[in-house]
Amino acid sequence: MAKSAAKPMVLIISLFLVLAAAPISAESPKAFVKRVIDENRIVIFSKSYCGFCKRAKSVFREMKEEPYVVELDLREDGGDIQQAVTNLIGRRTVPQVFVHGKHIGGSDDTVEAYHSGRLAKLLGNEQDSEF
Repeated sequence: MAKSAAKPMVLIISLFLVLAAAPISAESPKAFVKRVIDENRIVIFSKSYCGFCKRAKSVFREMKEEPYVVELDLREDGGDIQQAVTNLIGRRTVPQVFVHGKHIGGSDDTVEAYHSGRLAKLLGNEQDSEF
């Protein structure tokens, strides 16, 4: 690719990354958290680099479920969203997992719910857990 053609592509990619990290709308962080939890079957408030978050996400991959993941570190308003989650549940750590609007907990809670079969039951998939 010629140098002149590469510059617009870099600009487009940079703009995409800025827009992807921007807040979705002008709604408050508290309203965003409530809406995301209400509108999605599975929600994980996460940070992309967090090993515990990766572990929680892997549980749902194992179950062939697709959670709605909010990567707080990739959003401009991630700190505000994390504070809204903290205010809601009393925990500041990530991940924080919700299923059908019910707070499951963090990574250990999610893995335990998977092993016990409680997670499959909440999701309506009675299945064996081999995680």
